[in-house]
Amino acid sequence: MKFQIQRDRLVDGVNDVIKAVSSRTAIPILSGIKITAHDEGITLTGSDSDISIESFIPKEEDGKEIVHVEQTGGIVLQAKFFESIVKKLPLDTVEIEVHSHLQTVIRSGKSEFNLNGQDVSEYPRLPEIEEDSVLKIPTNLLKTMIRQTVFAVSASETRPILTGVNWTVEDGMLNCVATDSHRLAMRKAPINGGNGEPYKAVIPGKSLNELNKILDDTADETEIVMTENQVLFRAKHVLFFSRLLEGNYPDTSRLVPSESKTEMTIGGKDFLQAIDRASLLAREERNNVVKLHISEEGGVQISSNTPEIGKVVEEVQSDATTGEELTISFSAKYMMDALKVLEGAETNIQFTGAMRPFVLRPTGDDSILQLITPVRTY
Repeated sequence: MKFQIQRDRLVDGVNDVIKAVSSRTAIPILSGIKITAHDEGITLTGSDSDISIESFIPKEEDGKEIVHVEQTGGIVLQAKFFESIVKKLPLDTVEIEVHSHLQTVIRSGKSEFNLNGQDVSEYPRLPEIEEDSVLKIPTNLLKTMIRQTVFAVSASETRPILTGVNWTVEDGMLNCVATDSHRLAMRKAPINGGNGEPYKAVIPGKSLNELNKILDDTADETEIVMTENQVLFRAKHVLFFSRLLEGNYPDTSRLVPSESKTEMTIGGKDFLQAIDRASLLAREERNNVVKLHISEEGGVQISSNTPEIGKVVEEVQSDATTGEELTISFSAKYMMDALKVLEGAETNIQFTGAMRPFVLRPTGDDSILQLITPVRTY
């Protein structure tokens, strides 16, 4: 194998695939990056057997040559060394050549590295996915949907299914739900393609976080193919495979209350800053709880009291409040996470009592919902 390539494009490709490479792996060859040179260009692959990422660098783009392949072939190189070398090479072009006994030479300018490679035939094959039905969604919308739900997955492995986001596709709508049993995030949007059949998949939160780092924020469509135990995302030059979580996701539809006793409409950004201030004194504790009081007259007050540190009280200006008087305590972190993904929009919050979960939605938009369970304070 021998080829020359633009260094910046190689760096971009390595940055993408290295997100799937784990230093601690049961299969030693997976600590490497697979490089294959073929007639169309160069393909880089990284995998930790849960996530696999393939990045393709074409021979030319917009009439400019990016890769010049002199001899096709493949090699697996240690990811952490290869990444460091490529980033620090002196010139804009790199030549990579494999000699006998898998000895690989990386040249740029007057700099020359010799790396011991591994046999490319020993690298595990990527999952074969039957593409009988392809779903399509604009990439920037996909990124937003992931960001607005993935933060609510559970960090604890006691219920592994809750460490993923539940994706359902039905009647041309994609619905994403994540919960850690203390809070819930839901986002839905129209999706194209498919063969009319409903789909269900629980995608690990870790996979979605990595996918979000790789995808470009463009209106181009990303293709999605779901099977029994794998999902494939295909963007411009990247293939992203992830295994799915096994098991049944709990039915979350009944968690969302259908009616409310107290309702409040408030500017998301101001409310977020007020919660942030109220949580300053409670930050030392793990649960940083703040208290919200809505009076019969419609006044809104946020407070927090930590006896050994001090207390804070703030009156907040709401746009409208209706219903019963209410005092409720909740985690400041959960509330701030929810308000951040609503992006400062005017927010409608519906309460059904001091001990019942409450719901946040942007005013006039039912495609996104955040639900938070209150904290008991005695």
